[in-house]
Amino acid sequence: MSELLHRPFGTHGEVLRITPESAGWRYVGFSLHRLRPGETAAAKTGDREVILVIVEGRAKLSGAGQDWGELGDRMSVFEKTAPHCLYIPNGSDWSAEATTECTIAVCSAPGQGGHAARRIGPDGITLTQRGAGTNTRFINNIAMEGEDYCDSLLVTEVFTPAGHWSSYPSHRHDEDDFPRITYLEETYYHRLNPANGFGIQRVYTDDRLLDETMAVHDHDVVCVPRGHHPCGAPHGVEMYYLNVMAGPRRNWRFVAAPELEHLM
Repeated sequence: MSELLHRPFGTHGEVLRITPESAGWRYVGFSLHRLRPGETAAAKTGDREVILVIVEGRAKLSGAGQDWGELGDRMSVFEKTAPHCLYIPNGSDWSAEATTECTIAVCSAPGQGGHAARRIGPDGITLTQRGAGTNTRFINNIAMEGEDYCDSLLVTEVFTPAGHWSSYPSHRHDEDDFPRITYLEETYYHRLNPANGFGIQRVYTDDRLLDETMAVHDHDVVCVPRGHHPCGAPHGVEMYYLNVMAGPRRNWRFVAAPELEHLM
């Protein structure tokens, strides 16, 4: 199995954990909790900021000294409604108690204390179309460059219809040369409908020194340290992914694969 592909190590509780140390990079962290009603999760943020994304279900959330109440109303991610999220700055803590079966993603990156804790969504998050033809997909921007919620994090959801491509035309963001391109590490947390289906993700550099093609399954995570990273959803299988990006600056600038520049 590719070292870039991470499969869940359980079915409930914390089932995924990717740290900068385990990924061999500097910025992005990602973990996932699948909780039954009454189960809890909690952590201190330390020197990292966090966005908690209620992927599915409902939970009571506390963080940064505040009680945020019960968040979440999307029982299936493939409802394609806007998520409930919570931003927690570095130097804080957070806790969650599931009130239904729920899935909570913990997206993290270095924090500088520049932003206060706050709810993000569902208000203000609108599902928007990107691409055309079999490159059409639909985006929920949670905290991208236009939203000044974070010090480092860039977070978005993407819904790819069955038989379509996504993160395509292939592009990379692995150099620190703003405004032409920015260095951003990235994780893809995948969901599939039906859950026993599969999708495809390729990660490759122009010189092909990195060239991995992976079958991804429900709840898998792919790490993208560099290179291009397109995804494909086979006929009959919808694909969702939650992207987490971070780097030395909070800007998303990318360069297309040379062979596909004419498609941009």
